[in-house]
Amino acid sequence: MEAFNIAKEFKKIDSSNSEMSPLVRTRLDETYAFLSQQAQVQRTTRRKSSRSRRLALTTSAAGILAAGLFTSAFVSPAMASSLKSIPVIGSIFSSIQGDMGLRLAGELGLTSTVNHTVSYEDVNLEVTETLYDGQRAAFLLNVTAPNLDNGTYNNGKKKIRLSQAVSSMTFTVDGKQQNGGIYYGSAGEGHPNTLVFEAIVDPSAASDSFDSTVTIALDGIDHEFAVDIPFKKTTDKTAELSPNTVTTSGDLTFSVSDVWVTPITTRLTTSIALADATTLTSKEERRLIKIGVAVYDDQGRRLTALNGDGVIEGNRLIFDRRYASQPGTSKYFIVKPFVIKDDFAEDIEDDQYLKGLETKIELPSANG
Repeated sequence: MEAFNIAKEFKKIDSSNSEMSPLVRTRLDETYAFLSQQAQVQRTTRRKSSRSRRLALTTSAAGILAAGLFTSAFVSPAMASSLKSIPVIGSIFSSIQGDMGLRLAGELGLTSTVNHTVSYEDVNLEVTETLYDGQRAAFLLNVTAPNLDNGTYNNGKKKIRLSQAVSSMTFTVDGKQQNGGIYYGSAGEGHPNTLVFEAIVDPSAASDSFDSTVTIALDGIDHEFAVDIPFKKTTDKTAELSPNTVTTSGDLTFSVSDVWVTPITTRLTTSIALADATTLTSKEERRLIKIGVAVYDDQGRRLTALNGDGVIEGNRLIFDRRYASQPGTSKYFIVKPFVIKDDFAEDIEDDQYLKGLETKIELPSANG
């Protein structure tokens, strides 16, 4: 199997245009997500006794999103413009243009003020706001340090973006360390010294509130900052359903087994399977990994893909996909698998959609 050469792909990017767009981790399109996962697959040792294999980048260590992998070269001009924060009075979440779910949380007052600060010498880390909807928990971290100026951090050797300065991170929920699903990035141009962190929560085991401890190390500082953060669910408007829809076209079968919808997050469990196969060859795995899933609401608005993780089981790829919710109440979703191109394009052309695999998910009115 020919390994996906991610280093080779990065060399194609113009390094002169490498500034990370605000919160680009949530704006990563499914193309890069899947290709990154494919690179991870190549580094994963196969177990002869197992037919299941994780595909996700789920280590909790910092660097998943802030290692300089996501540059503006991956973002269209229209997307880059929409990602710029607009300074507003009130919640910083409400100024995040790239993630409609987080923005809505700020606008609707679904965030909580925390103001928990930890310090070491002349460096201060302050958690100012949190939000939790039962699907994802997010918080804002403001950094104050003499070697930090307008989002540029000096680690003693060179100047880097603040979002690249997090050298390690752990996240615990009620004393239990979480091993994956931690994402972070800049809060935007209007708040250059603030980072947005997000943890993915298991909806089947989620409680209405929990206590967490976040431990963060900054590059060049021989100290770990530990801050306690309480989270409380601020919305009870959640739709949970198991449509178990199945569509088949050619040798592919697509299904949606579970759906969760909150005013902030939309989450789907999907499966794409190859008929007449018990296990997948390397070539067949690459084919399934290159299939993305677009979700449209009843107004034709495409939900922004956030992140996800999945596993190969037998002849299928099962994926937990997260999207930013759109405002208002939707009566249904149209879920459309498509073939991911190599150009990291945000827009999906009509010829990319896999005909015959589109499915409609009816939603209960309670999701509004």
